[in-house]
Amino acid sequence: MDYQRIFAQAIERLHAEGRYRVFIDILRNKGSFPNARCFAGHNGPKPITVWCSNDYLAMGQHPHVIAAMEEALHDVGAGSGGTRNIGGNTHYHIELEAELADLHGKEAALIFTSGYISNEATLSTVAKLLPGCIIFSDELNHASMIAGIRNAGCEKKVFRHNDLAHLEELLAAAPADAPKMIAFESVYSMDGDVAPIAEICDLADKYNALTYLDEVHAVGMYGPRGGGISDREDLAHRLTIIEGTLGKAFGVMGGYIAADRNIVDVVRSYAPGFIFTTSLSPVLVAGALASVRYLKASSAEREGQQAAAKMLKALMADAGLPVMPSTTHIVPLMVGDPVKAKRISDILLAEYGVYVQPINYPTVPRGTERLRFTPGPAHSEAMMRELCTALVEIWDRLELRIAA
Repeated sequence: MDYQRIFAQAIERLHAEGRYRVFIDILRNKGSFPNARCFAGHNGPKPITVWCSNDYLAMGQHPHVIAAMEEALHDVGAGSGGTRNIGGNTHYHIELEAELADLHGKEAALIFTSGYISNEATLSTVAKLLPGCIIFSDELNHASMIAGIRNAGCEKKVFRHNDLAHLEELLAAAPADAPKMIAFESVYSMDGDVAPIAEICDLADKYNALTYLDEVHAVGMYGPRGGGISDREDLAHRLTIIEGTLGKAFGVMGGYIAADRNIVDVVRSYAPGFIFTTSLSPVLVAGALASVRYLKASSAEREGQQAAAKMLKALMADAGLPVMPSTTHIVPLMVGDPVKAKRISDILLAEYGVYVQPINYPTVPRGTERLRFTPGPAHSEAMMRELCTALVEIWDRLELRIAA
């Protein structure tokens, strides 16, 4: 068996399909996001503007967050020292879980090392404890949700994206006495659309199903206190489990769930992905805690971000660029070809100092490859106009279609 040949061929297939992933070598400039330095292919750092960060509100650069992390570092040191059960449970962890439970109006919360782990661990654990459970999953759910459902080993029904009629058809066909859970997201990060949360909750009530809502691209971003779309629409009380991240709008790292006390205790006590993982560093937890508390009280960042997204969409549309419809902070620009998407990204970085990552399969279906922009409150109108001018020039250079 020629192992190296097999591995080499696997990588070559990605190159041939135009979807080999390249990590860009950058450093962000503290306190001046979206400005950063790029090291790839240059003699020393080159100034660039970051357009694709999930640190949507630049909270990873916020002085409150940085100060909290520095204070924790000098107070308790760098690492947690173990799992939550063995030495790795700190007062910072307990305080953050209380803040997250309060954010979503739930009895309890539990933090994980990432949003991926929180989805995988929670979905697989809860479903395993419900004999005969059927999970109804939106077809565009994140890979971490799909992994959790698969690892649960239960029956799965996939409903068409945001299609309430199809969801009800599947629910009605299931045995009335079978445990059921509907798993879906609030903001779908590649298209920027929003789930009909209230209507899904109505169906859950009608068919006696639990609900699991992934709010990772919405927490911090929406609602009067940053609790997500369910906060904005006053629906958190109707949802069984709300899952979120500390690594996007909150600007640090980690994932979490919020639910009633029994459910959180079950996941804490049974989920291997939680039990056997070293807990988040208290330095990270302190930063996340400061960020959550700050965004509960301040809407300025959310308002600035929404204004920036609205402006960029309008400028792209006016320039005839193929910006996809979106009611959220996600601004996707359709390309439809992996090689061209990568080529556009490369030109933007090398010639214009603009960093935006191409999004290819399997993150999006083949033929829908795109550039995904996430303008934030610190992206100025001048930056946006320069970006659109660059994109129009590149679209013309590569003979791509510009709307009339």
